[in-house]
Amino acid sequence: MKLNNQLKTVFVQPLSYITLSIVTTIFISPSVFAVTAQNSLHSPRQPNFNTREQKLAQVQEDSVLQERSQFIQKANALYSQGDFKGAEESLRKFLKRFPEDAFGHYQLGNVLFRQNRLDEAISSFQEAIRLKPKYALAYNAIGIVHASQSHWDDAMSQYRKALEINPDYADALTNLALALWQTNKKDEALASLTKALDIFKAQNRSEKAYQVEQILQKIKNSDNPSLS
Repeated sequence: MKLNNQLKTVFVQPLSYITLSIVTTIFISPSVFAVTAQNSLHSPRQPNFNTREQKLAQVQEDSVLQERSQFIQKANALYSQGDFKGAEESLRKFLKRFPEDAFGHYQLGNVLFRQNRLDEAISSFQEAIRLKPKYALAYNAIGIVHASQSHWDDAMSQYRKALEINPDYADALTNLALALWQTNKKDEALASLTKALDIFKAQNRSEKAYQVEQILQKIKNSDNPSLS
């Protein structure tokens, strides 16, 4: 039995959720600066003739971090407003400045996906993985692109790669479960969803836990004709 439209809507949600949440956890420059400052306090004292050079290097590093943060924050703001073309333009400028930034390529893939440019999105996610081989988020994102085309086997392959890197990646577990359900593997789908639910609860991600509970209930009741 196939998922109804409501479940399909839930299925494509994790990508946008990741896009909006990951920026706030990775690109908060004050925390980066705090770590840098803390490390400098505990580093061995350097000869005085190096002090000026060290300070200059630190200032340059902080400036680069700030520049990267501003690019990403702008792109994320445009994305949140639904201005995907504007977000794409901002990210391409960012990647021209920082071509080896895996996260930038990942974010570009998200933006391209939202514009239904699926092949380009996959290429961007693959570039992120080339730069950062254990990029579970990017593998999960490729899986979502395949799933949006009902390429379930390809989608499951990507979700499993993400889970090999991070077995507790609850978003990938949820997406894998939905793909398993689409291929009539109900028991495996339920097992994957149950694990995802436990992880979401442990992480205090109540909204995601609620979504998974709803999907679990629908799958468990799927043999009831009135719920088909």
